Amino acid sequence: MQARSTQTARRESGFTLIEVLVVILVIGILAAIAIPSFLNETTKAYDVSAKELARTAETTADEIGSDSGGSYTTVNPAQLNAYETTIQTASASKNAWVVDAAGNATSYYVVAEANNTNNWFEVERRGAAIYRFCGPSTGSGAVAWPTNMTQTSPVYTGSPTGGCVSGTW
Repeated sequence: MQARSTQTARRESGFTLIEVLVVILVIGILAAIAIPSFLNETTKAYDVSAKELARTAETTADEIGSDSGGSYTTVNPAQLNAYETTIQTASASKNAWVVDAAGNATSYYVVAEANNTNNWFEVERRGAAIYRFCGPSTGSGAVAWPTNMTQTSPVYTGSPTGGCVSGTW
C-alpha cells in the first residue's frame, strides 16, 4: 500500500523551484525586450499627432490665403484657431499644438510641436512648392525651426528622434 501512495505522490508532484525560476526569468527577459518598444510607440503617436496638426494648419493657412486674395500676411496661430477651432495653440493641449505661424504676400509657414517628445514639425509653402521640416526642440523650451522661408533643407540642433529621424517628413 505504501508503494502505491509513493508512486501517486511522484506523479502529482508540481514544478520544482528551479523550473519556476526559469519561467520567471524568461518572462522577465521578454518584458525587458517588449517594454521599450511600447514606450517608443507612444512617442511616435505624439509625433503623428503633431504632424496631423501641422497638416491641418497648412490646409487652414491655404484657406486664409484664399479668403485674402492670395496673400498670407494674416497667417498666425490665433487666426488659424479662429478659422479652425480644433487647432490647438497652447501647450496645455494633450497631444500637440501650433507654436508658430506666419506669412507674407506669397509664402507662409506653420510649426506644430508634439507633447512629451518636444519634436517640432513645420510645413512651409513658397509659391507652389511645399517643404516639410522637423527636428527636436533645443531643450530649453525654445524651438529652433527655420523661419525665413528660404531653407530647402532642415535646420535643427540635436539628434532627431521618434517621428523625425531625417529632418524632413
